[in-house]
Amino acid sequence: MKRGHTLAVALILILASCGGGEPATDEAAPSGEAAPAETGGAATLTMPSWYQHDAGANTVGLAITAGATNANNYWNFNGFSSGGATVVVPVGATVTVNFSNQDPNMAHSIGVASFTSNPPAMLEPSPVFEGAITSNAGDMMNATGTGASETITFTADAAGDYALACFVAGHAVAGMWIHFQVSDAGEAGVLEGM
Repeated sequence: MKRGHTLAVALILILASCGGGEPATDEAAPSGEAAPAETGGAATLTMPSWYQHDAGANTVGLAITAGATNANNYWNFNGFSSGGATVVVPVGATVTVNFSNQDPNMAHSIGVASFTSNPPAMLEPSPVFEGAITSNAGDMMNATGTGASETITFTADAAGDYALACFVAGHAVAGMWIHFQVSDAGEAGVLEGM
């Protein structure tokens, strides 16, 4: 019986050491300085400081940081994970994502994926929109490393519901994704808690 107890303790210690970094917390996801934006349905869109919209030029600028907080063990975008926010852009908008990685332990990527819930463990590095993915997105060793940044620009030319996700194997299924909606009503902003 003592050997079974020793194996159980060893297994617990191995599982506890997985994931790297500091333990996850229940820290609330930051949204920056959010100002009211356009509304759609029952939820209200906000315009956080990391979201810039020029309606006349139909452009959107997003400053998205992987590991912005230690929420979800740093596997988050601007503190959001597991679909906890929805970035909404107008259809036809030219979207520029200034992506940086502040996770102290792991390389990450970002791209627009076709799923809207229950991400697969392995994402093919082929985004919904041409150019809507960082380089080496599925490569754990060569994706955007700690302290590095990358800028991508694409046209959101098809209305619909998608996801912004990390394409490194296992990261999206572990919660590293948020909703991405292309609105044919011209809406722009962020819905939190969606």
